[in-house]
Amino acid sequence: MKIKLITFLCLSMLFSCKDNDDNVSEQTNPPNVLGMDYTESIASFEETYTALRDALNVNENISIVAEVDHSANADSVGEALDPTRVIFFGNPNLGTPLMQQKQLAGLDLPQKIIVYQNGDNEVFVGFNNTEYLSNRHALDGVATLPTIQGALENLSARSSQDSIVVATDSMVGLEEGILSKTTNDKPFDAVYASLKAAIENNPNLRIIAELDHQANAASIQQDLNPTRIIIFGNPNLGTPLMQNSQTTALDLPQKILVWENAEGIVNVSYNNPAFLVRRHGITENEDILATITTALDNLSNAATAQQ
Repeated sequence: MKIKLITFLCLSMLFSCKDNDDNVSEQTNPPNVLGMDYTESIASFEETYTALRDALNVNENISIVAEVDHSANADSVGEALDPTRVIFFGNPNLGTPLMQQKQLAGLDLPQKIIVYQNGDNEVFVGFNNTEYLSNRHALDGVATLPTIQGALENLSARSSQDSIVVATDSMVGLEEGILSKTTNDKPFDAVYASLKAAIENNPNLRIIAELDHQANAASIQQDLNPTRIIIFGNPNLGTPLMQNSQTTALDLPQKILVWENAEGIVNVSYNNPAFLVRRHGITENEDILATITTALDNLSNAATAQQ
């Protein structure tokens, strides 16, 4: 069930003017991130990531949406970051039921897995577990959740050749860390077009991918209200956050979801940077976080504004 990939660029989210003498993440080891299950690999970083990508490629039910090499993106703006990659992938048969129950769950889809090597040369593989997703989006009882969790565990464990460590805490609140703006007098397509144009017209931003969740649902003969996500970034902003807390890469590049509910109200939703601070233990970087917050506010305002 092929996922529609409209744009694929290997640039991550956000910017890089934060002093960091050794450019090594200050993340605690092992990782302790809200809702992130992980495994420590016994293989090298490259071997681990290649095994993960190969496992995804051989599964005919899964499509890779995008691969983001955060370290290469950091290097492109003159910064250093320990090896850090994220791979986005999905299966509409599993993801569509989540959005049918709670459309906003599309903000956390497609699925993604992070592979990173820290300053001690330890390699970790991590993903958002389904308890976290269920709590954040009120998905309790959706039949595909156990299958999704099993797939994420199998992919991660096979690539690392070691067992899964369950997150110590996955009790996120309902819609915690999500900001939304609404409009009932601007059509869905116009809202999305305005958002895309605002991103494209910003020379500091690059679109990574666009995903039409409704079209993917239709490809498996399922109904879903209009739901599209756009993934974009600027490594000048994201790199310092990952230098400070490497697992922040699990929530980068940035994403904005545009969705129309059954009442015809169009919503524009995205992750609040303050939530990423709490989730990943980011310290300092106040100026960069303020810049990100303002940028997301401006983009969402552009999307919902009347033309």
